[in-house]
Amino acid sequence: MPLGYPCARMPPVQRTICRFPAEPPQGALPHADKLQEEFLAGCLRISPEEDDELGTVEAISWFPDRTWSGRTYVPGTARTSTGMEVFGYVSFAPGEDGEEPGEFYAWADYTPDTAEQHPEWRMDISQEVVGGWRGERGEVAAMTLVWGVVLVRGGDTVTAELGAQTVDQLPVTGDRFTLLAPDAYRDEYLDVVLWDDEGRELVRESLYEEE
Repeated sequence: MPLGYPCARMPPVQRTICRFPAEPPQGALPHADKLQEEFLAGCLRISPEEDDELGTVEAISWFPDRTWSGRTYVPGTARTSTGMEVFGYVSFAPGEDGEEPGEFYAWADYTPDTAEQHPEWRMDISQEVVGGWRGERGEVAAMTLVWGVVLVRGGDTVTAELGAQTVDQLPVTGDRFTLLAPDAYRDEYLDVVLWDDEGRELVRESLYEEE
């Protein structure tokens, strides 16, 4: 830096938390047939409520992948023949030096609520906790995979906001997005925020249903 120019300094933060912990999509994923096989295996482990009939899983819609703590997560959703929606992810350990990915694991759940039944929805969001981050004084943040579909026009970027801090962000791909961020830490909880290309907030959604 040239002499005569002061160095920019930032004050210490009041609360330390891991920010932007996940890697954005990096490259090729396992073959689509392998992802589908694992996702359907996760769906077979779903235990529907007594009065719900899950039916047959139809075409899977995939979302951008994120990698965290040595594993890559590929979320997906699909409708079923009975009108339900299944949602979940396939995770795996990325291959190194040209090796194939391994250690596959899939998780899935279902919901009878779909975007078509809720015209008031502005984003259709799914989430699942995939790990923890240990912070100060024994506090643990729930590392949460969040994926969804933007249902309004003009969205450019989606961020995860924990209190006053942005803890993850990624451009919208088509109408889909994936985040991986700390949640439920020291009485602060995630909001998912959609922004346009000029930095204006379009939609803000909590991961928690309002009473």
